[in-house]
Amino acid sequence: MINQRGNAVWNGDIKGSGNITTQSGTVSAPYSVGARFEGQKGTNPEELIGAAHAGCYTMFLTSILTKDGKQVKQIRTESKVSLDTSGEVPKVVKITLTTEGEVEGISQEEFQQYAETAKENCPISALLKAVPEMELASATLK
Repeated sequence: MINQRGNAVWNGDIKGSGNITTQSGTVSAPYSVGARFEGQKGTNPEELIGAAHAGCYTMFLTSILTKDGKQVKQIRTESKVSLDTSGEVPKVVKITLTTEGEVEGISQEEFQQYAETAKENCPISALLKAVPEMELASATLK
């Protein structure tokens, strides 16, 4: 079993701020309510989930294509995490994946099937199944 850690430190009340770090030390970023809800500089949990999801999804898609002998040149993915703040408590209500790949020897339809398989089965997608809606907005083969 592989265990990875992320850490957060918060200073002060809700108007305060904090820092989020990863076990490897490659991520060390400030975060705050202003960064999360008001567009201020810094990161937020939804942005980090989006980055983690895009990374996991892209790696998983590349893996299943490679296992099937496909020649992957490049895959680029965005994972947009939508936070609804209209209720009593904020809730992640939707995640939209958009991916574009350069893969030799497959059709657009085949790429779409691989992309859907990755959406359903990458470890972070599986973790995020509690989100009411997760869609693959587009999977484009260049």
